[in-house]
Amino acid sequence: MHWTTVLSLCGGAFLSTAAALGTNTSDIVPGAYIVEFEDDHDTNSFMQSFDSGDVAIRMKLEFKLFKGVSVQLNSGSDIKTAAENIASMGPVKRMWPIQKISMPNDKVIWNGTDRNMAANFLSKRQTGNSSDTFSPHVMTQVDRLRADGVTGKGMKIGVIDSGIDYMHPALGGCFGPGCVVSYGKSFVDENDSDPLDCEGHGTHVAGIIAAQENSFGFTGAAPGVTLGNYRVFGCGNSDTSTDKMIAAFNQAYEDGSDIITASIGGGSGWPENPVSVAAQRIVEAGVPCTFAASNDGSAGMFFPSSPANGKGAAAIASVDNTEIPSVLLEASYSTGNSSTTSFGWMVGDPGNWGNISLPLWAVPYSTSEPGQECEALPTDTPDLSQKIALIWLEACYLDEQLLNVQAYGARFVLFYSRTPGNIGRINFFIPGIDGLGMVTPNQGTQWIDLLSRNISVTANIVDPRSANSSLSTEANTETGGFVSTYSSWGPTLEMDLKPQFAAPGRYIISTYALQKGGYAVLSGTSMSCPLVAAIYALVGEVRGTLDPATIENLLSATANPNLYHDGKKAYPYLAPPVQQGGGLVQAYDAAHSTTLLSVSNLAFNDTEHLVAEANFTIKNLGTNEVTYTLSNVGAVTAYTLNVGSIWPASDNELTTEGASLSFSSDKITIPGGGEAVVSVAPTPPALDVSRLPVYSGYIALNATNGESLSLPYLGLLGSLRNATVVDKSLVGFRATNINTDVSANQTFSFPKTGEIDWDYIYPYLQVQVAFGTAILRIDVVSLDPAINTKEVLGVKIIGSIQYLPRTYMFAMTYLDTFTGMLEDGSYAPEGTVKFLIRALRVLGDPSKPEDYDTVETVPITFSYTSS
Repeated sequence: MHWTTVLSLCGGAFLSTAAALGTNTSDIVPGAYIVEFEDDHDTNSFMQSFDSGDVAIRMKLEFKLFKGVSVQLNSGSDIKTAAENIASMGPVKRMWPIQKISMPNDKVIWNGTDRNMAANFLSKRQTGNSSDTFSPHVMTQVDRLRADGVTGKGMKIGVIDSGIDYMHPALGGCFGPGCVVSYGKSFVDENDSDPLDCEGHGTHVAGIIAAQENSFGFTGAAPGVTLGNYRVFGCGNSDTSTDKMIAAFNQAYEDGSDIITASIGGGSGWPENPVSVAAQRIVEAGVPCTFAASNDGSAGMFFPSSPANGKGAAAIASVDNTEIPSVLLEASYSTGNSSTTSFGWMVGDPGNWGNISLPLWAVPYSTSEPGQECEALPTDTPDLSQKIALIWLEACYLDEQLLNVQAYGARFVLFYSRTPGNIGRINFFIPGIDGLGMVTPNQGTQWIDLLSRNISVTANIVDPRSANSSLSTEANTETGGFVSTYSSWGPTLEMDLKPQFAAPGRYIISTYALQKGGYAVLSGTSMSCPLVAAIYALVGEVRGTLDPATIENLLSATANPNLYHDGKKAYPYLAPPVQQGGGLVQAYDAAHSTTLLSVSNLAFNDTEHLVAEANFTIKNLGTNEVTYTLSNVGAVTAYTLNVGSIWPASDNELTTEGASLSFSSDKITIPGGGEAVVSVAPTPPALDVSRLPVYSGYIALNATNGESLSLPYLGLLGSLRNATVVDKSLVGFRATNINTDVSANQTFSFPKTGEIDWDYIYPYLQVQVAFGTAILRIDVVSLDPAINTKEVLGVKIIGSIQYLPRTYMFAMTYLDTFTGMLEDGSYAPEGTVKFLIRALRVLGDPSKPEDYDTVETVPITFSYTSS
């Protein structure tokens, strides 16, 4: 059995399987729109209004909760005019430009290369009742529910992803009634109706939910559920689009899914994205939806992904697994005259080890100082041709280490790291080196300790081509249980709390597409999200309800908040709810809690819109009287902006100064079956309001029945409405081709085609949205007042430049070239004009000019060429 591992060698010798994960990107599909109709309208009557040569139907979106179409406007037609005509039609409720959504880029730690590893020993569904020791399940109390026989039986979970490899034996090996994967559909294209996964991501997600017993000794959290398979990604890391996502969500809903989950999305911050809106409606119709919070932890706050930012949707953060799984080759070693002891290792490249039994060599024998192999070795170094060199990976550059040991004849080298879980495939070619490999940090440090005490160690290596493999786990003592550094931070730009709660997402083993090896270890919020979807099914089975608000409130109240960890060390204060939500979910406690809170969090908004008093209800569902003692447990406060800057802080600078809370009563006795309302009034901390600090914490409720609950809260100091969203110093007004700043009254001449002809020079604008804006406008204003025939926000203009206004943008750079074409497809008259850039500030009123950041360019003169 052979495995491939994806590693990053940075600076020569740094190997990281815990690197922050990248960001999904979304792009507008030119000329493509989602058109939503009023409820009494249909697609056929809509199409009769247009020439079929100008408008093509991409998808019919005829669903109970969303009625409309997605259209592609002919590039040869007047696209903007056609779009305006569609938007102005009476039956049209709303239009959105279609966006592309990239395949989730969760970190693949390793994956198998031998599809036969997934031995075909299952046909449809396998039942078993052995104890559950899988660490993600132990961390979330899934093991306790499984011990009670709770498996999610009878529940249907719709998975929107890259498809599911339903031929995988641990996922039933079939598709259709009676199978684990029993229903679903592909939305990739008309010629690809099979929802079979060819990428692996969706299969990994499916295994976290419902994998049956397998040779790796784990199962999904809810192996009794039935899966719906909705494929929205094709092969080869292709993109999907927002119309396909809307169709998949609604199809999963109409097919009777009890829970819908998607580990897909991209940074947004705004809940008005069409996919978020579709998810919100499904939740409001009674079906809970769980979504990955995304892997943009380095982007700072206010960066939850869409659709996780949808109102009512559960955004799931990631915590690090307490165990780090690896599939390693089996070998053994002996010390002195002792018997042999087994160990695991990973072969590198070159991997020409053969069957060997050789002593280990290392110098110096220390795990705290770099080895002498980082320098030219002393002249008394022994001949290393019949030894295995043991080298600390991070000591220095790989080539330095290998050249130094090879100078004394070394042919075989084993590396070890001092970072927990850091083991992978080392690839580096040095003439004379026949075999590279790596052992676990624990094994490497153990051998160094033995050698330092003059105890010889002999490694017995079996040829990697014939050696057996086994699953090995190493305790993650440094970051296990803490929020993963890559996990995205909330809240939304409307101050809704995101994420809702967290689950293990880093270092997760699960099923994988058979053609990619059958099993893999991945890291990302894509892995924590399906675990929570499965937990919804387990809790719903016990409690007899899947009401979205009820399950969310229970999971949030019973979750365990943890200390803040920056990836290097833990700090003596709680991580904020905008990073971990309620904390690590505790499935058993949620399933059996006899206390129900009416909300999952309290949001006090910003200072300008401060909620001076918020209420929540405590319900005692038990039969006995219970007394609840309330207290405020503050979490760390995070600054949104850098000092003296309008830019969000990517390193999330923190302070322990938090809010104080006053309660209508801090001790409440509620009879069995009764309830009581609690009022909470915040006093925000005294901090620099210009940096928009987000304060937060947890209201602890300790009950005499033994329950310990918590309610997250958050608020913001300062005014989001007054926060600058456009960096005026970075607004660029430049000329194409020569890429120089435009000077006042500079002249341009170009063809009247609406397209860029690179034989000509055009003016273009660069707008840096530093925070987020619900509306970005770039209007063309003539210096001849008679030409300005439209009035927008109190200013007479000719019109907006092509492709604008844009709505609900997050922090990004917006570039647009002025070709003369306006947003309605017409052309601006020749002459002298200036450009008026206006971006609506967060929580601003779109009808008030004073709520916009405004930048005006120097005037230019332009004309159209005769060609």
